[in-house]
Amino acid sequence: MTLEDIAKKMCAKGKGILAADESTGTIAKRFNSINVENTEVNRLAFRETLFKSEAIKNYIGGIILFDETIRQKTSSGLSVPELIVKNGSIPGIKVDKGAKVLSGSPEETVTEGLDGLRDRLKEYYKLGARFTKWRAVIKITDNYPTVQCIKSNSHALARYAAMVQECNMVPIVEPEVLMDGSHDIDKCYNVTENLLNDCYEQLALHKIDLKGTVLKPNMVIQGIDCQKKSTSSEIARKTLDCLKRNVPEEVTGIAFLSGGQSEIESSKNLNEINKINDTKFLITFSYGRGLQASALKEFGKNKEDIKKIQNAFNHRAKMNGLSSKGEWSEKLEKEIAA
Repeated sequence: MTLEDIAKKMCAKGKGILAADESTGTIAKRFNSINVENTEVNRLAFRETLFKSEAIKNYIGGIILFDETIRQKTSSGLSVPELIVKNGSIPGIKVDKGAKVLSGSPEETVTEGLDGLRDRLKEYYKLGARFTKWRAVIKITDNYPTVQCIKSNSHALARYAAMVQECNMVPIVEPEVLMDGSHDIDKCYNVTENLLNDCYEQLALHKIDLKGTVLKPNMVIQGIDCQKKSTSSEIARKTLDCLKRNVPEEVTGIAFLSGGQSEIESSKNLNEINKINDTKFLITFSYGRGLQASALKEFGKNKEDIKKIQNAFNHRAKMNGLSSKGEWSEKLEKEIAA
């Protein structure tokens, strides 16, 4: 498959991307919330349960893995990437080394991981990965983000993307404007616009084939602590407008992160965007919590009850699959859950 073919399969209508790339520290917090011990056995058990579900075959085009997971063997003897391919999805890998303090602006971060990346990419390709992810984190306050922060992260994203395509994999470019804070939706729009503009300038400078990429942005949405809450239709209108103005038409897929949204909010907002999507972009989801939260609760109740865990995951995947086509509704949500 060409890079464009892979990107199209990852974001095909009715399908999206499962972000199962939580670091050991991040999944520890999730497991603590459900009183499950954070061991390698439990981490694999939870992920394998999801990867064997019907949802992977029907609603998931790609799965982002963590370094530990891509190297693991499942209970059937298949490697995790082999299991994913067997179920009709594409294995991917998170390759950044996390957001670190930005020198010169210590309240902000820049994502690191470029050193040694080329060799790691070659290894991940041999392990079965066909796409990658790199996340840049931008926060909004009265004083931030700075130009320095935006430009540092955009440059790193472009250098990452260039090495990934050199190794015949699709880069997911993830410039995330965080929901943390009290900023309104217009402030989020302005910051997202500046960030996307800078990212695509850098990607052009680094000669990235945009058809062989997937953008993973935030929705244009107010901060969690903002008193004025926007409607789903307003979020959809502003988000789509921001994309149309700042993302080149050559980009194959746009897979939104769920950020701080609940499972229902992320499905509803994605649905509203696709109801008015008049672009060539394949617009879908790349959710972690937005797909896994309910399944994680069931895993905490009884990790041996595979059916219940998978049913919870199947439901959320189906709902988001409908949202990626603009066919979700609250009525369907309740009917199918029942």
